[in-house]
Amino acid sequence: MGPADVEAVWRIESARIVAALTRFTGDFGLAEDAAQEAVAEALVSWPATAPANPAGWLMATARRRAIDAIRRRAALHDRYALLAADPELASPADPPADAGLDPDRIDDDVLALMFISCHPVLSREARVALTLRVVAGLSTEEIARAFLAPVPTIQARITRAKKTIAAAGVPFELPAASERRDRLGGVLSVLYVIFTEGSTATSGDRLLRPDVAYEAVRLARTLAALQPDEPEVHGLLALFELTTARFPARTAPDGSPVLLDHQDRRRWDHTAIRRGLTALVKASTRGLGPYGLQAAIAATHASAPTAEATDWDRIVVLYEALGRVAPSPVVELNRAVAVAMATGPAAALTMVDELVAQNRLPGSHLVPTVRGELLTRLGRASEARAELQLAARLCTNERERAVLLNKAAALQA
Repeated sequence: MGPADVEAVWRIESARIVAALTRFTGDFGLAEDAAQEAVAEALVSWPATAPANPAGWLMATARRRAIDAIRRRAALHDRYALLAADPELASPADPPADAGLDPDRIDDDVLALMFISCHPVLSREARVALTLRVVAGLSTEEIARAFLAPVPTIQARITRAKKTIAAAGVPFELPAASERRDRLGGVLSVLYVIFTEGSTATSGDRLLRPDVAYEAVRLARTLAALQPDEPEVHGLLALFELTTARFPARTAPDGSPVLLDHQDRRRWDHTAIRRGLTALVKASTRGLGPYGLQAAIAATHASAPTAEATDWDRIVVLYEALGRVAPSPVVELNRAVAVAMATGPAAALTMVDELVAQNRLPGSHLVPTVRGELLTRLGRASEARAELQLAARLCTNERERAVLLNKAAALQA
């Protein structure tokens, strides 16, 4: 087994291993460090002697590393004795089938790990980094590449996050049912941020970062399996599935963006669309929340055979509902786009001008982008060109910037 095999096993099993170790040791930081040491040892050992049970090998080795660390802490002899006496502890060379993974508790363990990684005591940036590290199993380098941040910055965020959790005395346990529902929103928000960066990168030379987006999808599927009675979890999953369904058609072979009305809908992933629609049905049991409404908008696009055949009136209504339950300037901007498609650009331009007057999205390229499109449709070419050029200056994604500049140049011609 080579490095790719180690990586594959780690991606699948990392959350369960770290969660189980955290429950055994009561120390989140120690558990994550011990698991990483086990992976490092696997990279050296597995090419020579492949274990029959790779996940069990990692679990047993990580537990040994945790015991070694505890043993070095003089004040924790009692905890070490408790772990050392554990009859389930096995030799890394010949682990039992489960190697300490408790099948009766593992789902709760992973869910607890997600709530810890997204704990309110952490900043949003720290929650994202920690979730990708300990729940998704991404390396620090992968997280840094995904968010175009220096590796030391990501390392510092993860280290600070673990220290903050330790200092706050965050227990490794599921929050009470009443508290869990309140904190679930934070977990969903982190997954949404991760997915959004993957589906439309904020900067760099790629429009999409599919590896990041698909990690968010995988985590959302896990959360939906662990929290099957929470409609908004299914709403978020539906949104992810229906959005990723368009990935194959969103870029040309050279990586340049393909706008929605020009996409070859035959290239959409119709299996993902079916999964998304199924999740949307589950999200609708008690009325749609913010993520479910966004998924319903995506489903309306997915069900249309062409851009012209899209039910834009329905999308306007859905954005109006979304604006009531989760008001934001981005929602208003998207509603304006839908209004332009449903009834024409004039009314939409009035809505966008109100956002400009209120300075609702300062520094964002989105407002001048939409305003430039509306002015183009109204035949006000010089004004439209100025807006698109402004949008290009504000845009930090190279692929999107190129599209904006091309549109501005076409108006000049």
